Amino acid sequence: MKKLLAVTACPTGVAHTYMAAESLLKTAREKGIDIKVETRGAVGVENELSDTEIAEAHAIIIAADTDVLEGRFAGKPVVKVPVAQAIKNPAGLIEEALDKPAAAPQSSNSGLAGQVEKAKAERGAARKGAYKHLMTGVSAMLPLVVAGGLLIALSFVFGIEAFKEEGTLAAALMNIGKGAAFQMMVPILAGFIAFSIAEKPGMAPGLVGGMLASQIGAGFLGGIIAGFLAGYVAKWMKQHIKMPRNLEGLKPILIIPLLATAVTGLMMIYVIGEPIKYVMDGLTNWLQALGTTNAILLGLILGGMMAFDMGGPLNKTAYTFSVGLLASNVYGPMAAVMAAGMTPPLALWLATLIAKNKFTTEERDAGKAASVLGLAFITEGAIPFAAGDPFRVIPSIIAGSAVTGAMSMMFDITLRAPHGGAFVLAIPNAVNHVAWYALSIVVGTLVSALLLAVLKKPLQPKS
Repeated sequence: MKKLLAVTACPTGVAHTYMAAESLLKTAREKGIDIKVETRGAVGVENELSDTEIAEAHAIIIAADTDVLEGRFAGKPVVKVPVAQAIKNPAGLIEEALDKPAAAPQSSNSGLAGQVEKAKAERGAARKGAYKHLMTGVSAMLPLVVAGGLLIALSFVFGIEAFKEEGTLAAALMNIGKGAAFQMMVPILAGFIAFSIAEKPGMAPGLVGGMLASQIGAGFLGGIIAGFLAGYVAKWMKQHIKMPRNLEGLKPILIIPLLATAVTGLMMIYVIGEPIKYVMDGLTNWLQALGTTNAILLGLILGGMMAFDMGGPLNKTAYTFSVGLLASNVYGPMAAVMAAGMTPPLALWLATLIAKNKFTTEERDAGKAASVLGLAFITEGAIPFAAGDPFRVIPSIIAGSAVTGAMSMMFDITLRAPHGGAFVLAIPNAVNHVAWYALSIVVGTLVSALLLAVLKKPLQPKS
């Protein structure tokens, strides 16, 4: 019997990763197919695939938006898709993988042992895709953002300016969150973008480039550019610098880190840094001086992006944009994005209550789970519903999230924590206008739920 392997990974490692794995496992069980799924989520790598299992597998399914070390699958048939595709169409992916022709036998080192050695030797194969490189950096950065942001929010429990008094717990929490975690945010983003492109040789120049972006004031935008610059410089050097065989070991630990760090650093200081700082300062000043009309329009756009693909590229773009602004003390977009991201799962839960005749028993049960996911700011709770009826569900939730985002910006709501959902509202001073914030979420939820109740077709009675 053909054996399949799969890897699932999303940028945050929270919902998509495990929903995709469960979807593949469930479908494979129904079809009687042997499959093992490696998840690369927020808690780390689970069910890691061994070299022997890779060599024995007929094909590999990669459902990921971040780096999954796919060089280890060199020579094997691979089906590669975004992580959301494994949730929406697991059966199609499994069938496609089964239909892949078996890998050609090796002319030397044939057999299982030879395939294992080949997988080890080619584990460092180059990976492609700018979006995946960016999401690898974002994925590594997010734990720092969330931990640092929540610690900053907790410092406000003692008063909005209590951290200014030296020696207090509030000051310590602020120092940990903003003075340490947030200071590492941009370097880690840049370092892991470069790592995704060039592997270990890209890490040092990426980290240094990101730190310089922070010091210059180029912010998260400068960090992204530094990461890509460092990664591609290091990758070019890996491919083009030739050394005697007995000195090859110096390339990844001395030659490339030294030269790539120097090139990246000099480019950031003399060429890239100042123009990007100018752009970031302009963006920050524009956001801080937004009039009501422009603020509403920005909230409308960010809110719609959060619901459009529920954890996909547009969703992550809006979230990353808002998170990056936290370091510049711009807190309005973060509030709009989190509120808009909570709305879709909450709306679907409410719709299953007010229009029961339009949802199956299974969907009504899923609605209960979606309510909890929505409160926790996990937009992916809406995916099962959107996958089943995209042309009615997606426009409905976009409308509600857009309304929520627009209202949040209209009321000039600010949020100092980058995650936590409704539970952040319990932290004093984390949100400046709690009542208006809650109202924005409720109104957007009602808009989407009512649209769903109208647009969804009643279930057909069973014959």
